[in-house]
Amino acid sequence: MAASAAVSPRSLLSSFHQRFTITVPAFLNLPAKIPRCNCGSGKVRLFLGIRCVQSAEEISTTTGITTSVSAEIGRRNVIDILEERGLLESLTSDNLRSVSSNPESSPLRVYCGFDPTAESLHLGNLLGILVLSWFHRCGHKTVALIGGATARIGDPSGKSLERPELDVESLERNTLGIANTVTRILNSSNSTTSFVVMNNYDWWKEFKLLDFLKQVGRYARVGTMVAKESVKKRLESEQGMSYTEFTYQLLQGYDFLYLFQNHGVNVQIGGSDQWGNITAGTDLIRRILQPKEGEGGFGLTFPLLLKSDGTKFGKSEDGAIWLSPAMLSPYKFYQHLFSVPDSDVIKFLKMLTFLNMKVVEEMELQMRSPGYLPNTAQKLLAEEVTRFVHGEEGLQEAIKATEALRPGAETKLDWKTIEGIAEDVPSCSMAYNEVVDLSVVDLSVSSGLLESKSAARRLMKQGGLYLNNSRVDQESKRIEDEDIVDGKLLLLSAGKKNKVIVRIS
Repeated sequence: MAASAAVSPRSLLSSFHQRFTITVPAFLNLPAKIPRCNCGSGKVRLFLGIRCVQSAEEISTTTGITTSVSAEIGRRNVIDILEERGLLESLTSDNLRSVSSNPESSPLRVYCGFDPTAESLHLGNLLGILVLSWFHRCGHKTVALIGGATARIGDPSGKSLERPELDVESLERNTLGIANTVTRILNSSNSTTSFVVMNNYDWWKEFKLLDFLKQVGRYARVGTMVAKESVKKRLESEQGMSYTEFTYQLLQGYDFLYLFQNHGVNVQIGGSDQWGNITAGTDLIRRILQPKEGEGGFGLTFPLLLKSDGTKFGKSEDGAIWLSPAMLSPYKFYQHLFSVPDSDVIKFLKMLTFLNMKVVEEMELQMRSPGYLPNTAQKLLAEEVTRFVHGEEGLQEAIKATEALRPGAETKLDWKTIEGIAEDVPSCSMAYNEVVDLSVVDLSVSSGLLESKSAARRLMKQGGLYLNNSRVDQESKRIEDEDIVDGKLLLLSAGKKNKVIVRIS
């Protein structure tokens, strides 16, 4: 099969590319962007790449050069990739491993469900999108299923209490928000393979209870349902479990059956807490459709995103780390990733990025070396994940704000940069005549940055008080007209993290 792939120096770091070299005469006028090395005797060696899904005859580089290649590149085994990166917890059948890489098999059709219980997904949900994206990048078809129907019930998995009921307006708003987030992120994936976003309410809204009991309920075994871990824990608790929640696994199981029967979807993926719901689906497919051996549905789970202390990574002291820029700016998203401790950063580089594993391993070695520059690995993690979630534009916005707002930075501040982080930083409004000629010590207290003048003086002596990123080391320093950024704002900082914006009214 002929195919083409855009290759850039950065894409050579991506583990879903197969690298190869060709040698050409040095006198050819080749664009400088192509990665190369001089190998003597008037020849140049070019470094190019082919996607793992392709057995290509033509590779088109970003420079427009087209080169013939005779090598046949087979489909990369996505299960091996996930296992290598710590993204594989369990498989319902090890046959999925062989099917996923068999060149004679049709591409798999894989889905992951997202219940719209909030207007945006959070960082913990990103694993589902990442695993979908790995299947996507390795040539398989992918479906993001929005649970417009199942969210009306509420998944009991991992919950000690029944979820609060959502009104229809909230559900519709949340469904639209999540669909937009998933589409935006998966659209940024460097793959020509298509993906689909669907809503399970489309087939549930006309399904009558008696028909469901007749077509599905008779095949469900109560003993098996009660034995599910999510059900057992709730039944043993004081709160117990409602019949509505008890039926959730059948609803999700039927989703898999419906997608399998009507859209050829044969793999469901989810977090490790979804194992019971996933196997409910594979069991319904087996009982109702009775497919041939090896032609039924497969299930795959990935681990939850946990920090080394066992707590979930995806929520912070300020709340969830949202994926939607409307709920959390790219700057703040970047900062959360940049703040990952050394004990977790290598694990997250493997799980949350598409970097070649050799690059991650080299970074791990660098971290142990005496010359390692602190936070280099965190910077790489923040850049890669922010780019994947918010695109290149969002990443550049985050980097610009990070550099400009770093205390002591030489970057000249402008009001647009400060406003870009306004939602993530406390602010207050003060009249022009209240601010001009006011001491920085007094302003630090009246703006709410510090609790007292003595705390401000103490911090100043320690070198931690900043006005517009410039260190304030004189207690006599007063606000002047030229200190007000573009006549609109002041930025006060106490150390590196605590900031307040003073808007001039």
